[in-house]
Amino acid sequence: MPSEETEVVVVGAGQAGVAMSEHLGAHGVPHIVLERHRIAERWRSERWDSLVANGPAWHDRFPGLEFSDVAPDAFASKEQVADYFVAYAEKIGAPVRCGVEVTSVRRHTGRSGFRVGTSQGSIDARFVVAATGPFQQPVIPPVVPDGAVPVQIHSSGYRNPEQLPEGAVLVVGAGSSGVQIADELRRSGRRVLLSVGPHDRPPREYRGRDFCWWLGVLGLWDADTPPQGAEHVTIAVSGARGGHTVDFRALAGAGIELVGMTASHQDGVLRFAPDLAANIALGDARYLALLRAADEYVERNGLDLPEEPEAHVLGPDPECVTDPVLELDLAEAGITSIVWATGFATDYSWLEADAFDENGRPKQRRGVSSEPGVYFLGLPWLSRRGSSFIWGVWHDARYIADHIATRRRYLAHGTTDRPGTAPATGKN
Repeated sequence: MPSEETEVVVVGAGQAGVAMSEHLGAHGVPHIVLERHRIAERWRSERWDSLVANGPAWHDRFPGLEFSDVAPDAFASKEQVADYFVAYAEKIGAPVRCGVEVTSVRRHTGRSGFRVGTSQGSIDARFVVAATGPFQQPVIPPVVPDGAVPVQIHSSGYRNPEQLPEGAVLVVGAGSSGVQIADELRRSGRRVLLSVGPHDRPPREYRGRDFCWWLGVLGLWDADTPPQGAEHVTIAVSGARGGHTVDFRALAGAGIELVGMTASHQDGVLRFAPDLAANIALGDARYLALLRAADEYVERNGLDLPEEPEAHVLGPDPECVTDPVLELDLAEAGITSIVWATGFATDYSWLEADAFDENGRPKQRRGVSSEPGVYFLGLPWLSRRGSSFIWGVWHDARYIADHIATRRRYLAHGTTDRPGTAPATGKN
């Protein structure tokens, strides 16, 4: 059976794939978006029930469409976010094909472009955009062996407190996911321990403005390289219950027991690194630095925004920080569940291209791969700090679409191969 032909295959129909389709469509580039499940499926089925967006609706959206059912300063639920992308795809007429899994991408021999193998046949394309994002393979560090506690799950598999057996819960990871899950479990009446590593914890709101606004006016969303050592530092921020600043002292005061990074396990005893106080202090330093930068911006620009001196007052460290638990007998502590909020790894096993370094990370600059014709979209720090956020991926997609359109014009110049046609022999 002959293959189908198109100019661009976009793999994935989450926020990255939908954004990519909009910009390719604006250039008049024929393309197909392939999604193995539904549009924005991870928002629906791979997150906990009470999840909301971490940015307000006025900020966490594409420029071409507002949320119809969320107030600008409110935080959309996961279902509302997924519905938003479905509506956006319909609005732009995105050629999305759901239920189609990409199984392989191989460069043609002796002709330009790629053969894209799918669960419903093959497609020939001149360009391929990997828009699968960073949340592909849940990562659970091999610390606690199977059977040491009744349940170990990744945060992507957690749904609600009723899902877990009776007993205490250890949540490992203190980014947005870990903090929100730990707080939800504590509010359900569980004993909860939270393993805290290095993190950034910006204020949810300061002087009447959301932190997303502050990062914008301070130019921090546009930082093009992460601070040294912060490439993988998690951000502890929450839109839950209307949005609030994550305060580990307040979490401890509410009954969550803070421990350091989870280090090792032996004979039923879990050991934690003696780094809890240092991790809390580092998060505090970043928090206070942003407050100072905001204050300087207000003064420099003569803005009439209310002062918040109390936001600079941190208060004493709780006992769990000054006298941290370094060892925990899981059985004695009644730990029956561990929730690993420890992030994700990418999986590009389907993409057979010279586009990865020795550690399997994409070799790219602003999404343009070292392999001609291959592009990456939706990854953290792809071009700037905001690249993995909803609005940031939209801007990155525009850059990639511009690059593809320019490539097509070069390839079409002086040949019979026109920009709207399928890949042609001998040109690339």
